[in-house]
Amino acid sequence: MNKIILMGRLTKDPEVKYLQDENSTAMARYTLAVERRYRKDGKAETDFISCVTFGKNAEFAEKYLKKGLKILVSGRIQTGSYVNQEGNKVYATNVIVEEHYFAEGKKLSGAEKKEDTDPDGFMHLSDGEELPFE
Repeated sequence: MNKIILMGRLTKDPEVKYLQDENSTAMARYTLAVERRYRKDGKAETDFISCVTFGKNAEFAEKYLKKGLKILVSGRIQTGSYVNQEGNKVYATNVIVEEHYFAEGKKLSGAEKKEDTDPDGFMHLSDGEELPFE
């Protein structure tokens, strides 16, 4: 079984390319900074994990994922190799992302806060006022 689940922060905005195939499939590449569960000498250690996703997931990444955002991804590990321009064989390990999930709530900036919300982002309703959804 080849299944991986990671939670971390994007180190920069995803790089999106469109492949030269018959469907012009989108491909997004980004790095996820994942803190290790155990600390060495009280200091947190971080792994920087290369992630790649395709198709609708890549389009989602382009539209919604930004540097610093905390996300959870699930997918599989894929290894491979290629020969670089200098003629050296390079080995690569990537996480092929199959699903993205947001791992934190949207933070409201001072300009976005409304008078009818409290610091936790909840809306205040007067007595008898109905909820804005069913």
